[in-house]
Amino acid sequence: MKKLLLTGLIAFALGYSVAYSQGCMEPSGTATGPQVIGYVQGENITQFKANDASTNSFQFRRARIGVTGSIPYNFTYYVMSEFSPTQKGPYLLDAFLTWKAAKNYFKVSAGQFKLPFGLEISTPCQSLLTYERSNMVTKQIPYIREQGLMFTGSTDSLKVFGLEKPNVFTYSLAIVNGTGRNADDNNLSKDVIGRLTFAPLNFIQLGASFMTGKEKNTDPSITKADVRSRWGADLQLSFLLGNFGILSQSEYLYAKDEGSKLIGGGCGGTPEVVNGSFKSSGYYTQLLLQTPWKLDPIVKFETYDPDLNLNNFDSKAYRQDAWIFGFNYNANDWTRIQLNYVYNIEASSATDITKYNEIKNDMLVLQLQFKLK
Repeated sequence: MKKLLLTGLIAFALGYSVAYSQGCMEPSGTATGPQVIGYVQGENITQFKANDASTNSFQFRRARIGVTGSIPYNFTYYVMSEFSPTQKGPYLLDAFLTWKAAKNYFKVSAGQFKLPFGLEISTPCQSLLTYERSNMVTKQIPYIREQGLMFTGSTDSLKVFGLEKPNVFTYSLAIVNGTGRNADDNNLSKDVIGRLTFAPLNFIQLGASFMTGKEKNTDPSITKADVRSRWGADLQLSFLLGNFGILSQSEYLYAKDEGSKLIGGGCGGTPEVVNGSFKSSGYYTQLLLQTPWKLDPIVKFETYDPDLNLNNFDSKAYRQDAWIFGFNYNANDWTRIQLNYVYNIEASSATDITKYNEIKNDMLVLQLQFKLK
């Protein structure tokens, strides 16, 4: 049991970051023909609001189906569509061709794919530890998917620094439009996104990411291009404690926008444009306990400061914190149940009533997920 738990924990914690992180799922088995893939996340959300405005609703957070396969020689394809009305579907989510130019050391992908930035974005949606990505990720990365070229690879089985471990280093570098999924570029500039991970031992992985690009301002009277840059760092630890597995993940993200910034967007939304220059940052840390009974408790803290130039208590852009408590129940390899209570905290001043921002907006989310694979 202990060996099986360790194997499962390591595979879960580190496996997804090596291959197919630019899509939602990996192909199963060694079959070369087309494989139908996909997953559905149905959920019930209770939103606790003031003045009898609370709501309770069933919805589909995601409903995705696609196909993947291989083409002789050393080519693979991947296509995924989103059908959930919650994500304003249906639309094409991913569609890219990958050439394994030098085994796992160097691969080239062309098409529409997920950006290689940060730990949570690199984690497939159906493998997230909580019901959704962190607020600081979805608010600071308005477009998770882009069209362009991407170069990926790893050290694979090479011995690096004498370490007896595969994939000590993995890397990704993407050159994209910078205008989001299913959208043409609106200028001559391209966004550049990169990610590097270092995993010297099975229980630890360090990651660093960057993003830079220029975009045309939505105001036609402004001729100077907007400049956007992002920097991120993350740490992941996984180890055994008796018959239990421990998985810890932490990530920090800093964003700088000159000219305008995009608020929201993330996985499926439409971002809002706000003119001006801004600096923002955020981080999260989460801890999951993997038990022998398939019931895995999870606790997460996240914080997001949308404008570092303003006081944390300023109602124009106050700091937003949240605690998430819950558990994941993995019935089998295809079915998972998540229960999350989200305690949202708005930064408030205890001495200045005009800067008191606490509002009633907690949530209870029950999610059922099943995969087609």
